[in-house]
Amino acid sequence: MFSQPETGFGYGLVVLPVWRFGPDTMVRKSNARLLAWRTQNSQSLVQLTHNVFTPGEQFLVTGELSYYYKFPINYYGFGTTTSRADKSVIEYKLFIINQRVLRQVKRNVFAGLQYRLTNLRDVQVNKHIDPGLPTERPSLLLARPEREYRQNSLVSGLGPSFLYDGRDNILSTFRGNYLEFSALFNGSALGSGYHFNRFVVDARHFQPLRPTSKTILATQLLGQFHTGNVPFRELANLGGEKILRGYYEGRYRDRQLLALQAELRRPLFWRLNGVVFGSLGQVGNALADLSRNELKASGGAGIRFKYNRRDRLNIRFDYGFGRDGSNGFYFSIGEAF
Repeated sequence: MFSQPETGFGYGLVVLPVWRFGPDTMVRKSNARLLAWRTQNSQSLVQLTHNVFTPGEQFLVTGELSYYYKFPINYYGFGTTTSRADKSVIEYKLFIINQRVLRQVKRNVFAGLQYRLTNLRDVQVNKHIDPGLPTERPSLLLARPEREYRQNSLVSGLGPSFLYDGRDNILSTFRGNYLEFSALFNGSALGSGYHFNRFVVDARHFQPLRPTSKTILATQLLGQFHTGNVPFRELANLGGEKILRGYYEGRYRDRQLLALQAELRRPLFWRLNGVVFGSLGQVGNALADLSRNELKASGGAGIRFKYNRRDRLNIRFDYGFGRDGSNGFYFSIGEAF
């Protein structure tokens, strides 16, 4: 059972294996997650994700296979000036393949290729549903190019990926660093109906506040940048359970994104840990736009229940709130980052 602002209450089944290849305890544990759920908003998802370290960590294989069936979401338009009064509901079916295969270059350093395919189908655009307005308005999605919501959309991209992963545990990190640079080039040569490029930088740092402290400081800097003709579903998004918690996922979306978040994590008693967090972020059409408008900010606190102490796998309860009055309660598995 879980709850998120994007889904409301949900229920389903999940399998979460954690394992290590071979007897070498220097090899970090691999993990996977197979889940199927349905929500009170009639959303359905079947998803497999995995992070696999082969023997000796010679290869790191990560990926996602997801199918969203008749998945309604709130759509607010794109850019930084949208308001909650712009909310409408759109619905679609979506299939995602995202696979990355990296080879170890030296200890904790990996390089390789990433392939990503998304197939968006059966988009339904509903009328504006804000009950505070005297009359209904058309969804702002209708201001996008017509083929984005009239036709099925296939996006297919391939590109290089570089990763430094020195985290002591990828499920719940106490100390270490993570740095990712990746690029995806989407074009007709790969069967994509859209030509655009995506560049991602993801930097994370984890450390105890003092050598003997049990309080962990976790920080993340995330950037996502696009060139070319980007369809609405592939734009960079602020909000959700991972970044700027408290804002609805996709509350702000545009071609460029830059965000920073930090958490303080500390054991409380028994199997319970406490967390406080804060985030800053911005989206924009061009890189220069990221500094022109007021930053979006959110903060909050949460509780972690260690249901698998050996592998440090937590159930997460978070409450986040945003600067514009947005708020949300998150109940899920694993850390936000």
